[in-house]
Amino acid sequence: MSEMITADLVDLDLSAQTKDAAARALAERMVAKGRVTDLDGFLADVAAREAQMPTGLDGGIGIPHCRSAHVTEPTLAFGRSAAGIDFGAADGPADLIFLIAAPAGADDAHLTILSSLARQLMNDEFTAALRSVGDAASAAALIRGDEAPAPATASTDSAAVSAAASAEAAAGTAEEEGAGRPFRIVAVTSCPTGIAHTYMAAESLENAGREAGVELVVETQGSAGFTRLDPTLIADADGVIFAHDVPVREKERFAGKPTVDVGVKAGINKPAQLIADVRGKAERGEVTASATGGSTPVERAGDSGDSYGTKLRKWLMTGVSYMVPFVAAGGLLLALGFAIGGWEINKAPSVMEHFSWTQVDSWGALLFQIGGVAFGFLIPVLAGYIAYGMADRPGLVPGFVGGMIASNIAAGFLGGLVAGLLAGGIVLSIQRIKIPPVLRGIMPVVVIPLISSLIVGFLMFVVVGKPIAEAQKGMTDWLSGLSGSNAVLLGILLGLMMCFDLGGPVNKVAYAFATAGIAVQDPSDAAMKVMAAVMAAGMVPPLGMALATVVRRKLFTPAERENGKAAWVLGASFISEGAIPFAAADPLRVIPASMAGGAVTGALSMAFGATLRAPHGGIFVVPLIGSPFLYLVAVAAGTCVTSALVILLKSMRKPALGTTTAETPDGATAAAPAKKEPVAA
Repeated sequence: MSEMITADLVDLDLSAQTKDAAARALAERMVAKGRVTDLDGFLADVAAREAQMPTGLDGGIGIPHCRSAHVTEPTLAFGRSAAGIDFGAADGPADLIFLIAAPAGADDAHLTILSSLARQLMNDEFTAALRSVGDAASAAALIRGDEAPAPATASTDSAAVSAAASAEAAAGTAEEEGAGRPFRIVAVTSCPTGIAHTYMAAESLENAGREAGVELVVETQGSAGFTRLDPTLIADADGVIFAHDVPVREKERFAGKPTVDVGVKAGINKPAQLIADVRGKAERGEVTASATGGSTPVERAGDSGDSYGTKLRKWLMTGVSYMVPFVAAGGLLLALGFAIGGWEINKAPSVMEHFSWTQVDSWGALLFQIGGVAFGFLIPVLAGYIAYGMADRPGLVPGFVGGMIASNIAAGFLGGLVAGLLAGGIVLSIQRIKIPPVLRGIMPVVVIPLISSLIVGFLMFVVVGKPIAEAQKGMTDWLSGLSGSNAVLLGILLGLMMCFDLGGPVNKVAYAFATAGIAVQDPSDAAMKVMAAVMAAGMVPPLGMALATVVRRKLFTPAERENGKAAWVLGASFISEGAIPFAAADPLRVIPASMAGGAVTGALSMAFGATLRAPHGGIFVVPLIGSPFLYLVAVAAGTCVTSALVILLKSMRKPALGTTTAETPDGATAAAPAKKEPVAA
């Protein structure tokens, strides 16, 4: 096993001024050591991780990190910046920067070392030693643990004595409140990569617990797996803290406890406040909703300070994400049924009574009827998982019940949205009611499903169902009446939405709008036009990037040219995410170019009157498209617009600092790195 960090991976005079430049400078050292095989591919993975959540920490620390297929072995590079670099921390720039690179399948031993480093970053003596160390070899030895940090100064000792006195006083208070024992807390920490924030939050909470005089034990659910807390510890705990950005595994173990549920950065930056919050909830006898359910979807991740609008978006996207596989499977089966059996196949009798192994029409009817069953789940699944995103597993039953009612009364997609939100809100309200401990065991399986389903059913049948059904019909009629310039404008809007965030929330809203229109046995012609425009526009970004890498290779890195080859297939398959590697590396040029091409394609598809019955498939369902030739013309036009615009924008950019302009073989000018001394291997 190689040493994770050596002197060659340390830069004590890091001159970079931005976080991207700092990551590149440190990653270049990893490339020189043979630890990273593709610089640009690795940096794209670092940027994608950074986009999920800033990696700056209070105290002047930046920890950009990721798991990447371009990393050969777990590696750590360290840089010290005199001017400081903004990594998004609340207290300002970072002067200590750690770039952590882990392979996609890193072994547990190396990940344990990384977790130890993450905990050390919460040690003031360790960070002070790194700020004062004079040579790269000593810095590497300090990080590896070969050298201990210098002893704390007198002033630090004084602060420690003061903290100890405060902890003793807090412990006395805790013993008074806890009938002879301190307040007990169990906590779980986790982050998307499970490398750094998971263990830093654990260390921060443990330190704050000692200062507050409480017994606090943390379960770290990191990349190296996790060791479950002793059930006795959980049973004896007075409160629970979840500091996580991915679902807490086996969350039901903590049911019935006063719980604080926040993002992992809150566990790092404000542990004392979290401890005070959970003690306050225990004193008031509160049992939060998150403590009574099972595992939550990833959409529940985020800081406790999320606005209501942010939470609402996450809940809705949870429902949509679970609905999409039903849309794809059901829609493709329906489309194949039409392709095999013809457009009259929707009138075929049940295959249970009239199926012949030798008749093509029977097979078409079979596919069509299976697809119809799959489509029948769309609205219940949407509503059920919106409620799940809000209230965990107790929300599933009323959510599915409300969604099925919405489907039966023709309230459609809008009805599913409302039913899911109602179900989640009602379950959350029930969970806030104080109940005797003897009844807590039957609440999730009997009481909550019974009461919440009754209330949701009443509201959907008697109160809100009819107005929503009328609104759904009005939207359908409006779509059916679109023609001429109005239809083209709708195509432009849908094209822009599909290409704005390449598979993100805005893209999903446009896609959900289109699939809702065809999620019926006999969709209108207007709804199928909308579906065609949405799929066509979604194909454009990866196809445009792929074409650009062929037309002007020198404007793209070797990694991007390789990604361009895959983008042909991804774009043709209607996978907009194929353009993400390009957008992550150059968003200000790639995203506007993609949106322009998507708008052109959406407008042309609507103008040509192309229709689509299948909700997915790309060019592989062209035989199922109305006006297929004109549809392909629309896709090709948008692809050319995106390619031309991204080439134009990239050609206009100025060479980066420290580069010179060199002549490329095809006569174009390109930025070439200025000569510099090679980095020692």
